[in-house]
Amino acid sequence: MTSTPSPTEPASSSAPSSPGYANRRRALARTHRGRRGRKDDPAWAHRMLLLRGADTLTPRAWERLETVFRTDDPTDELSAAWGIKEQLRRLLATDTLAQAWEERMRMGYFVQIANMPEATKLYDTVVTWWDAIEVLIVTGATTARVEAANTGIKNIKRTGRGFRNAENYRMRILLTSATRTVA
Repeated sequence: MTSTPSPTEPASSSAPSSPGYANRRRALARTHRGRRGRKDDPAWAHRMLLLRGADTLTPRAWERLETVFRTDDPTDELSAAWGIKEQLRRLLATDTLAQAWEERMRMGYFVQIANMPEATKLYDTVVTWWDAIEVLIVTGATTARVEAANTGIKNIKRTGRGFRNAENYRMRILLTSATRTVA
């Protein structure tokens, strides 16, 4: 699985599976170089490029990515991990359940070929959360707004440690929330 998807294929804008992907990159550096990655190693120097989506890469970035795979990936494990990450992005960007199922099956095939623990764990997670992924595809609903509101409340809580009056604390949360809604 050394070929990379074309830049015209649709994908979402997030970078899923980044921790597993970074772990694979680190393990490859230790295995093939006997040390951690250094700034002159292509995979380490371009680690942020490896996390970008195929649809966001410029022609120059594609050249750099192919150079990384050609020079710093003798086992094709890094390119396989990158391809699986891109396949997950394609799965999450689908419009129908039929497309999503097809992309899931394609991802499962790629995972079997890659035969890497990180990829298998990622696919098992997709299978476990398939019902929620179907809801995302059908409705487009996520918990992003709720998570953002909770983060805002936690930040207010951090800055408001001295509040002795619960009503003042509640008003501060509501006013901050209202300010974000208006903006």
